[in-house]
Amino acid sequence: MEYYAKNLICSMFHVPCSMKERGFTIIELIISISILSLAIVGIFSAFSMMTILTSDSADRLTATYLAQEGMEIVRNIRDTNWLNMDTCSGDSCDYTWVDGLTAAGIHQSIDCTQGCQMDYRTGAGYYFYPVAPYSGEYLNLSTGFYDYYVPIMWPGYSSNIISKFKRKIIITPITDVDGKSDHIIKVKVEVTWDEKANILNPIISADFRDPLTGNCDPKNCIAAEGTLYNWYNYVNQ
Repeated sequence: MEYYAKNLICSMFHVPCSMKERGFTIIELIISISILSLAIVGIFSAFSMMTILTSDSADRLTATYLAQEGMEIVRNIRDTNWLNMDTCSGDSCDYTWVDGLTAAGIHQSIDCTQGCQMDYRTGAGYYFYPVAPYSGEYLNLSTGFYDYYVPIMWPGYSSNIISKFKRKIIITPITDVDGKSDHIIKVKVEVTWDEKANILNPIISADFRDPLTGNCDPKNCIAAEGTLYNWYNYVNQ
């Protein structure tokens, strides 16, 4: 009975009964393993690609935030100068709206046409980093914020944590329609970061620039530009 049942099943599916009891051959096994291996490698490659792209997106998001913060730092310095101009009196009332921003400043004169580095702590105290010419320093993360502050716990020890980001703030005086160059400044903030080598990109330094244009590489650079005006001084002159 069992023999007839097997023959009936084989005839229904048009398959010789002798093939029903065959095992895998070595060639079939090798082909199956090869296909499975290719599928696994493809899946891992896709995950690697997703990891690289996710990391790049995170770096770009951080750089965008740091570029916007750079613009806000310059605005804050300008607004603080305006406040000092409003509240000062007597012979000490010699503040200018570009103190700490350009060579035209009185209380702090600095040339940022080639780039400066500053953070939100600028001018806040002795241990805080002042506005300084750009020297290619990396921003720190020692305090949980991106700044240039280096906390010193005791002699010979520092808890400084260096990030992968650099920020250059370039300030250029602009001549207005009246031929004056002390009412408008152009602000450009460049944030660059070191990009590690991966299957998509080689190692890219934060200082790398296009040899033809002099601009930083868009692969690891975010730039923000804006124009600030001195309405306060213009109205009062």
